[in-house]
Amino acid sequence: MAKRSRISALIIARDEARNLPGCLASLGWADEVVVVVDAASRDETLSIARQRADRVIVRPFDDFASQRNAALDAANGDWVFAIDADERATPALAAEIRGVVADQKAPHNGYRVPIRSEILGRPFSYSGTQDDRPLRLFRRGRGWWFGTVHETVSLRGSYGTLSQPLLHRTIPTMNVFLSKLNTYTSLEAIEFVRRGRPVRTFDWTVRPFWTFAKLYVGKRGYRDGAEGLVFCALSGVSVAVRHWKHRELVLRAEAQGRAA
Repeated sequence: MAKRSRISALIIARDEARNLPGCLASLGWADEVVVVVDAASRDETLSIARQRADRVIVRPFDDFASQRNAALDAANGDWVFAIDADERATPALAAEIRGVVADQKAPHNGYRVPIRSEILGRPFSYSGTQDDRPLRLFRRGRGWWFGTVHETVSLRGSYGTLSQPLLHRTIPTMNVFLSKLNTYTSLEAIEFVRRGRPVRTFDWTVRPFWTFAKLYVGKRGYRDGAEGLVFCALSGVSVAVRHWKHRELVLRAEAQGRAA
C-alpha cells in the first residue's frame, strides 16, 4: 500500500493576532502547520502561534522570501502549502488539495491557486486580486522562494492550476491600507536601489495615473463600488510613493557621497 503524502501548511506573520486564529482554524486538514513569526511582532501573534501551530520559528524580518524559506526549511511534509495570515482555505479547496497530493502519479510538481479578495469589507470582482493565481502548493524539495518584496516560487518542473480559490480578507480598514502602503513602498524603494534601477520622473508622475486608469477603467474597477474607487486610487498613489521614496534614497546616497 502506497504511503500517504503529508502536507505542511506554512504561514509567515507579524502583528497578525486578529487574523491568525481564523487562518489556523481553516487548516485543520493539514498534517503540519509551521508558522514563522517576525521577531518585531508587538501583539499576541507569537502566543497564538505557539498554542495552535505544530512548529513556530521566531526570526528577525529580512525579506519575505527568506521568511518563507525559513518555514520551508522547518517543514516535514511531502508537499507544502503556503498561506498568509489574512487568507482562509475553504473546505472545497482543502478537498481539492488533498485529492491532488493523494495522486501518486500527479503530473505536476506545483499548483497555482486562485485568489478571491475582500477589500475594505467588500468582496471584489473586478479590480482586486481575482485574476491572481500564485503558486502556493508544491512538492517539498522542488521549489523555494525568491524576491525581497513580491516573492515568488522558483519551481523545478511543471505546474497546474487548482479550481477552488483561497479567500483573502485583506485591507479591512483605511488605517490598515495606509499602513501596508507605507511598509510595502519602503521595501520596494529599497529593492529598486539594490537593483540599481535609475530614477525616472515618468515613474512618479505618469505611471500612477496609468495604474489608476488600468484598474478603474481597464479592469472595470468602477463596478466594485466606492471601495473599488478608493482601492484603484490608492493603488495609483502607492506607485507614486514607492518611486518618490526611491528618489529620496538615491538623492540621499548621492549627497552622502559628495560629503565624504
